[in-house]
Amino acid sequence: MNSRERVICAIEHKEPDMVPLDFGGHRSSGINAMAYARLKKALGIKSGNIYVYDFVQQLAIVEKPVLDLLGVDCIELGRAFLTDDSDWQDWVLPDGTACKIPAYINIEKRGEDYYIVLEDGIDLAVQKRGSAFFEQIFFPLLNCDFQNEDFSRVPEVFEKSMWTGVPAPGGHIKLDDEGLKQLSEAAKSLRESTDRAIIGLFGGNMFEAPQFLFGMANYLTYMALYPDACLRLSEVLCEMYLANLEKWLCAVGPYIDIILFGDDLGGQNGPLMSREMYQRYFKPYHKKLWNRAKELANVKVMLHCCGGIEPLLNDLIEAGVDALNPVQISAKGMDSRLLKAKYGDRICFWGGGCDTRAILPGATPSEVSAQVEEQVRIFSPGGGFVFQQVHNILPEVRTENILAMFEAFNKYRKRS
Repeated sequence: MNSRERVICAIEHKEPDMVPLDFGGHRSSGINAMAYARLKKALGIKSGNIYVYDFVQQLAIVEKPVLDLLGVDCIELGRAFLTDDSDWQDWVLPDGTACKIPAYINIEKRGEDYYIVLEDGIDLAVQKRGSAFFEQIFFPLLNCDFQNEDFSRVPEVFEKSMWTGVPAPGGHIKLDDEGLKQLSEAAKSLRESTDRAIIGLFGGNMFEAPQFLFGMANYLTYMALYPDACLRLSEVLCEMYLANLEKWLCAVGPYIDIILFGDDLGGQNGPLMSREMYQRYFKPYHKKLWNRAKELANVKVMLHCCGGIEPLLNDLIEAGVDALNPVQISAKGMDSRLLKAKYGDRICFWGGGCDTRAILPGATPSEVSAQVEEQVRIFSPGGGFVFQQVHNILPEVRTENILAMFEAFNKYRKRS
């Protein structure tokens, strides 16, 4: 099997020739740029640069020599864009490492802090001295009268939040005729250059987008106080997403294998809402989006969804999810054996390979190796598993632990 065939086989619950590996195939399977610089050095790779393609999370592009060396089976559609040196500008990471960031990001330094500034002068996010990430400081609908709002302004202000206003490569292209042509041509070129499974990030966040617009605490309160308004908002968001999906997927759909949606429905101690709230406010709209994606293109639907979401898994499967990421095995209810036994024939677990909350940053290399082997043994029988660590590798993770994770995984799949 080639990489693409291996990944699709696993998603379809067939046992591939070996367990597929994802590292940097999307914005929740990657690595912080500071940790990536150390990893490249340890691997002896001197070519290329440190390209920070996700500026908010400060994730590095995992370059082809690293993908090849580790045997990675996936690649993000974003690698089709920003291919010229002029597409990037110089920046410096918090630890002093020189890097490149997308040229279209407007960044200002004020004292010891960095600000992301929109074209209209709005300060969107800040990275305080000593922080490794940006924090959203502007919420476009923070002070609206939610109960009586008709939400007609949502499409107009949607890009004025940190998570939507600082796009990763590919997301910066407008969905007009010229932009769609550019998207299609670049996606086709990437497809022709690789046999890795290509993941296209769409987003379509039904639960998280309101948090970006109104603030998380506010929206969670509104869900309890104003159910009718929440439903109006979900209708507006879904219609906006469907219109964008029609354009975007018609352009890139022939060239990608997986479309990635996102909605963090859980926290460490379980879902962030009752099952009844999920079924009312979000499930019908998730189902519309995910089913429409499959009608428009021959793609598998993956959902990025953090937290202890086991009580919602049946609903997510019914709504049309094929693969779930990142499989947060440290959260309540997310026991690997339970998940595999109860849902393993109906959903592909894309992640759960090594805990990034405690094990990868805090354990010894031998403890990392032991967990990796255990997780692969639990999840891999019968397919339905793509290996990646639980979410992104953070800057404080020691290089020896990163190497131990990949070495343990590759030893296992060579034996199998």
